[in-house]
Amino acid sequence: KLMGYDWVERCQHVSFGLVQGMKTRKGEVVFLEDVLDEVRSRMLENMASAKTTKEVEDPVETAEKVGLAALIIQDFRGLLSSDYQFSWDRALQSRGDTGVFLQYTHARLHSLERMHGNEPVTDVNVASLQEPDAISVLQHLLRYDEVLYRSSQDLQPKHIVSYLLTLSHLAAVAHRTLPVKGSTPALAQARLCLFQATRSVLANGMKLLGITPVTRM
Repeated sequence: KLMGYDWVERCQHVSFGLVQGMKTRKGEVVFLEDVLDEVRSRMLENMASAKTTKEVEDPVETAEKVGLAALIIQDFRGLLSSDYQFSWDRALQSRGDTGVFLQYTHARLHSLERMHGNEPVTDVNVASLQEPDAISVLQHLLRYDEVLYRSSQDLQPKHIVSYLLTLSHLAAVAHRTLPVKGSTPALAQARLCLFQATRSVLANGMKLLGITPVTRM
C-alpha cells in the first residue's frame, strides 16, 4: 500500500504450513538461493543421464525451468496450510505426479506440433474423435474453467495441480493410442487439434502456477 500499488485491495494472505526435511548439500539451514542452485544442478545431472533427453539450446536454463516446476508442484499439491515432508528424489521424478512430468508432457506435445508444421489447426471435423481415449481428454478439457473457478474461490492451487496432472496422464495415453502420422488426413487433423488444445490448456495452467513451460527437454 505504501508503494502505491492499486491491486493492494485484492491481496489476501493465505496461511501455509511447514516444509519438513528440506536440506541442501550445504547443510540444514535452507536459503532459497541454495535450493534454486541445488534443483538446477540435480536436474542437470538427471538430464545428462536420461536417454530421452533431447539436445537443448541452453541446458542450464531448461534445468532451472524444469527444476522450478518440480518445486512448485511439490509445494502446491496439497492444502497450503498443511505441513509436508520434502523429498528431492520424489520431486524430481520424471514419471508420476511431478512438475518434471508436466514439463515432459508439454515438451512432447510441442514436439508433435513441430513435426506436423506448427500451424494452428482450424478446419476440423471433431466428430471423427470417437475413441474412448480422445473422449476422455475432451471431457477433461471441458472441466478447466470449473477448476479455475474453484481455485479462485478457496485460494488453493491444488485443484489446478491435480487437474494438470490428470490431463498429462490422459495426454500420455492418447499420444500412444491416437497416432497422427499414418491416419487419414481428416482424422490426423482432428487428432492434431486435440493435442494442440491439450498443450494450450496445459501451458496456461502451468503459467498460472508460476511455471514456465519448456518446449524441449
